[in-house]
Amino acid sequence: MGIRRIGRHLLEHHWRVRRIFAPPVLVRIEAAIRAGEVTHSGQVRFVVEGALDGLPLFRDQHPRERALDVFSHLRIWDTAHNNGVLIYLLLADRDVEIVADRGIDAYVGAAGWENICRDMEAEFRSGQFEAGVVSGIAAVSRELAKHFPPQTPQRNELPDKPVVI
Repeated sequence: MGIRRIGRHLLEHHWRVRRIFAPPVLVRIEAAIRAGEVTHSGQVRFVVEGALDGLPLFRDQHPRERALDVFSHLRIWDTAHNNGVLIYLLLADRDVEIVADRGIDAYVGAAGWENICRDMEAEFRSGQFEAGVVSGIAAVSRELAKHFPPQTPQRNELPDKPVVI
């Protein structure tokens, strides 16, 4: 466990997350998820966590491990076609992780998800958090639309509302 990482997480204030992802931004992100889900039968969730604290921090939990915990906790795996996707942002580490259920992951694979993460992280580095999230949602939705076209009737299995931890 690196002292720099601990320091980053201890100094990352929750107000920063609330400033970057203010309620109007979260509403627009939710709208982007809803618009994307019209083009496919998959399910997309967005979660932003300012910093790890307590046990996850002192266990030196890596962003990927944390994203897997969040994926499980939010039951994103619990969709009819195994096509749920989590976009997880750990702000203190400036890291984006995409965790996809086995149905869609079999088509896109780790390299495909990593490309989307890199594009989002590039936007974040330039301070464009909302644009980065919205473009990431659009990219995930394009992948889902290729392999899981919309079905009628359209059923929303998971909430579209972003989660701020």
